[in-house]
Amino acid sequence: MCGIWALFGSDDCLSTQCTCAMKIAHRGPDAFRFENVNGFTNCCFGFHRLAIVDQLYGMQPLRVKKFPFLWLCYNGEIYNHHRLRKKFEFDYQTKMDGEVLLHLYERFGIERMASLLDGVFAFILLDTANRKVFLGRDTYGVRPMFKMITDNGFLAVCSEAKGLTEITHSMSTPAEVTPFPPGHFEVFDLKANGKVESIQLDRYHSCTDEPKHAIYDSVEPLPSGFELETVKSNIRTLFENAVRKRLMAHRRIGCLLSGGLDSSLVAAMLVKLAKEAELKYPVQTFSIGAEDSPDVLAARKVAAHIGSEHHEVNFTPEEGISALEEVIFHLETYDITTIRASVGMYLVSKYIREKTDSVVIFSGEGSDELTQGYIYFHKAPSPQAAAEDSVRLLKELFMFDVLRADRTTAAHGLELRVPFLDHRFTAYYLSLPEEMRVPKDGVEKHLLRDAFKGMNLIPEEILWRRKEAFSDGMTSVKKSWYSCLQDHIESKVNDTQLDKAVFSHNPPRTKEAYFYRQIFEKYYPGRASWLSHYWMPRWIKATDPSARTLSIYKPDKDE
Repeated sequence: MCGIWALFGSDDCLSTQCTCAMKIAHRGPDAFRFENVNGFTNCCFGFHRLAIVDQLYGMQPLRVKKFPFLWLCYNGEIYNHHRLRKKFEFDYQTKMDGEVLLHLYERFGIERMASLLDGVFAFILLDTANRKVFLGRDTYGVRPMFKMITDNGFLAVCSEAKGLTEITHSMSTPAEVTPFPPGHFEVFDLKANGKVESIQLDRYHSCTDEPKHAIYDSVEPLPSGFELETVKSNIRTLFENAVRKRLMAHRRIGCLLSGGLDSSLVAAMLVKLAKEAELKYPVQTFSIGAEDSPDVLAARKVAAHIGSEHHEVNFTPEEGISALEEVIFHLETYDITTIRASVGMYLVSKYIREKTDSVVIFSGEGSDELTQGYIYFHKAPSPQAAAEDSVRLLKELFMFDVLRADRTTAAHGLELRVPFLDHRFTAYYLSLPEEMRVPKDGVEKHLLRDAFKGMNLIPEEILWRRKEAFSDGMTSVKKSWYSCLQDHIESKVNDTQLDKAVFSHNPPRTKEAYFYRQIFEKYYPGRASWLSHYWMPRWIKATDPSARTLSIYKPDKDE
């Protein structure tokens, strides 16, 4: 996890612009570098470093003697860098995983380079010899990146939008700041005056396609066919591989553990593989909630079963409410369910940073979208409709759960790892027959659960535990986080304020939506288009994204 920032063709003095780069300092607490580009006085890079791989040579922009004309600033982890280096006999100068981007680009060009990367990344690559600037982002947008480009070709790029909103430029109207689309790369011509012109924007990978780097993977070609036992075995193989490759780190590894299916599978597999890899420390797991909350009780059972060093962070609604404003500032969104779920993750990340030495944090994001885990999937009109909505959710992750997971951890200088969004794992799961992936016997994610049945990886009662929204499971069923929020907002927003609210884009329909929008507009006025729509369940008449408000919600009997 790092913070990247770059300007090409700045209209103003770089020394005044660089203060904007400090707005993402939380992403890289270990070091900062600001570097001008030789021969281009109005172009520069800014980099905030969180040292995870190659502590000695890890500063950026990365440049190597073999390619003095290339400048690379990237945020991410490339899990197959050793394999690619060996396959193509690249001569490395550093131990950095990102160095492989320079060699791949020089050998194959930008599109093949991007498609061969197995990992999560956002990159800015400058080629001064060919006068080109390249931007690229991983398939699901696990690593964030925003860009701003003016009418006269001044390009600014940053990990988070907050590093761009106050950049000064010569336009009379505000320059548009937009999220860079996941799974895409963009090519710009770099002119002699440092300005740029976009000449190509293309998708290099879609989540439904087998990734091009699969042929260089450590897992051999899988048995083919859709016989149930074969499919279940393949799911286990690819999931284990997804977790194993993400052990790449020189810093301590931990795991968020809500006690739900997804985080429990990740934590259990992580502990198992950490022992096999003979890590010199026990894996720490972290849960957050009220003492009697469903999540905390379930997480405690899982931690005892897998033998992790478990930490429980006590959550009170008062603490959550007081954190709302800083959470919205970090998130850069006003989406209702994203904000609700982010509060707990933000507070547990704060605890990890202040009380432990774990820095690389595994989590279960992506599973609900991939394996049809949301409760509303029970109401899908057909397996085809469910499959299509699963792909839609995956493509929109960068606005919702992946955004939440990145910003809440990065706010405290932690690095997130999400094995459920492994390229091969997701491509395989999406290739399965639509009928196999739907809820079965009244249980969502049935295929995933069934794949690990009888393996003793996690307790069977957790393997078959019903879906809880992270934001709802932190507090008791009697008085949920959702209810506490409504009570607080009721005291802050009256009916008249909501009725008179004037927002042309995504107008708030509830007091809660209005409350969040007001905070968002305070920090990011006029930037509502960053969110194309609110996250909301499908196929049912829902006015609220909380699972607990749905008629089909059934809490576990022991809660």
